[in-house]
Amino acid sequence: MRDDTPDETRRVHLSRIFDEDAELYDRARPGYPPELFDDLAEVAGTGPGCRVLDVGAGTGQATLPLAERGCRIMAVELGADMAAVARRNLAGFEAVEIVTADFETWPLPEEPFDAVVSATAFHWIDPAVRMAKAADALRPGGALAVVATQHVAGGSEEFFVEAQDCYERFDPATPPGLRLPAAADVDTSDHADEVARSGRFGPVDFRRYEWDLTYTTAEYLAVLRTYSGHRALPPQAREGLLECIAGLIDRRYGGRVTKRYLTELRVSRTVPALR
Repeated sequence: MRDDTPDETRRVHLSRIFDEDAELYDRARPGYPPELFDDLAEVAGTGPGCRVLDVGAGTGQATLPLAERGCRIMAVELGADMAAVARRNLAGFEAVEIVTADFETWPLPEEPFDAVVSATAFHWIDPAVRMAKAADALRPGGALAVVATQHVAGGSEEFFVEAQDCYERFDPATPPGLRLPAAADVDTSDHADEVARSGRFGPVDFRRYEWDLTYTTAEYLAVLRTYSGHRALPPQAREGLLECIAGLIDRRYGGRVTKRYLTELRVSRTVPALR
């Protein structure tokens, strides 16, 4: 099960659920490895003066590092509360504008962008629209940079095995015996296939980053409360799940667990449209 491939029947509903608690999202979500932004500058040209369209900016966790590198940014965010937090976080950068809109129907500005960046958000955009509209937003040779985050095996591995009992108990959609994949086993070639099918972009340059983050019990529950699938559970089931996980961390792991993330940067450049 991939973390960037939502069930299409629930995609629209789940994509809107993050706005329920934007402050928690901003506080609890971990952001991205600094080296990702170094590579982004190298392969997508996101350096000083680069004109960037940030799609699904959330509360600005990728917007801020880009702004700090001197990019001129227009950030589009669907959720009004998320956009409000992003404006607060980016208030010190005059070259950043936050727009509250859905990318699918938002009218593109006349001036094209050097890069379209979408961090842990591109999978929430309508698949019928996202590639063509991203290409339309870019200048010739401009870059589409998609950042995806996956949950993978590592860190406190036994905890994540044991935690499945909590999920199977409180979330009936959990496949029995589900295990986190090794990073090397995560196949994201479907993105390259989507890019190729669009006919608007050249080959994809993939960069991967594995990193660990240690959470206290309270910190881990906070990040779980930002996940759309957890928020979409009935309240009684969600609280039961979180209590089960909290008890496991406190009882068996001394109140701290380490989670491994796989973050992937996928960059492709526009090619002339076929006539």
